[in-house]
Amino acid sequence: MGGSSTTEDDWELASINDAITLVLVGKLGYGKSATGNSIVGKNAFESSSDMNGVTCTCQMESTVISDGRKVNVIDTPGLFDWSVGSKEIGKEIVKCVKLAKDGIHAVILVFSIRSRFSEGEETILERLQMFFGERIVDYMILVFTGGDDLAEESKNFEEYLSGAPKPVKTIIKMCMNRVVLFNNRTKDQNEKDAQLQKLLFYVNRVIANNGGKPFSDKIFSKLKLEALKLHDEEKVIDNMRGQSAEQIAALKEEIYKSYNDQLTRITEMVTF
Repeated sequence: MGGSSTTEDDWELASINDAITLVLVGKLGYGKSATGNSIVGKNAFESSSDMNGVTCTCQMESTVISDGRKVNVIDTPGLFDWSVGSKEIGKEIVKCVKLAKDGIHAVILVFSIRSRFSEGEETILERLQMFFGERIVDYMILVFTGGDDLAEESKNFEEYLSGAPKPVKTIIKMCMNRVVLFNNRTKDQNEKDAQLQKLLFYVNRVIANNGGKPFSDKIFSKLKLEALKLHDEEKVIDNMRGQSAEQIAALKEEIYKSYNDQLTRITEMVTF
């Protein structure tokens, strides 16, 4: 299953049936990018197994799954890395929302079996709700990476989950037990297909449980309003008669400045 690269284009309205948008979140080094690569079926996102990670900014890649639907996958930087300034995190959230356009169909929260759970895990759900609102749990699916480690230790996933720390069990419960084990290192196509199909099963369940409506909030609405406003203003300027190239450029520079000022204000809305 191959994927095709996607960049930020226009903000034209699209039916939610046109594409499914998934957002990968989690701490650096937990395997978000590798999971994204497993979903899109190619090495589209740079990944690293160490805690430094490599994801510096939001990135979206796309693929078409077996039933013909397009799936957009957005990889995010470490939104749970407290060393990152809140202003920078705010900018990345705004970029994520811009990439998602009409909403997020599922949030994939990535944990790693290889990493020890710390007190920081207790704040993950709180921080997600801080960014996106309390309703975000209705759209969350948990992916645990490191399935190959369990296989080497002859452990099954259920045993591992039964011994998970209380904060993790709480998140699992709030997500209605939507949990998938991923082995991002496997070369076995059957294993690749099985883990992806299980993830998509939960994605379809999330979509159905939410009445087919993707997650959206006031940030989405404000960004879309500003982007559509910019689009309309560009059209008006492009259709002007009797203006020199310099005058057209000056008018466009003015509306771009206004748009960027609005983006700054929206960024401040998600800065804590």
